[in-house]
Amino acid sequence: MPRSVNSVASRARRKKILKQAKGYFGRRKNVWTVAKNAVEKAMSYAYRDRKNNKRNFRALWITRINAGARLNGMSYSQFMGKIKSNNIDLNRKVLADIAINNPSAFKAIIKKVK
Repeated sequence: MPRSVNSVASRARRKKILKQAKGYFGRRKNVWTVAKNAVEKAMSYAYRDRKNNKRNFRALWITRINAGARLNGMSYSQFMGKIKSNNIDLNRKVLADIAINNPSAFKAIIKKVK
């Protein structure tokens, strides 16, 4: 029986990887083995950093809320504790946006929880 190789699928698989490697520098963009390694590494970084991005944004929101709270004589932890105990359902993203773009509304929230 003759040897059967599915060259159509193999070529498609290689083309897919090389297309993903478009824009890379040097041999990373056009040599199959180098491109495959580069794309795999890039994909693992992308997966990891999608998680890190969420962490970074949460840290930014916390910093902004803390700054707004301290301007009104309260620490971040005190403020968040009082927000929870008063059943105010605003998440950190919204609170940070209010603290930066609408300080008077943020001051009203602080007065409500004090």
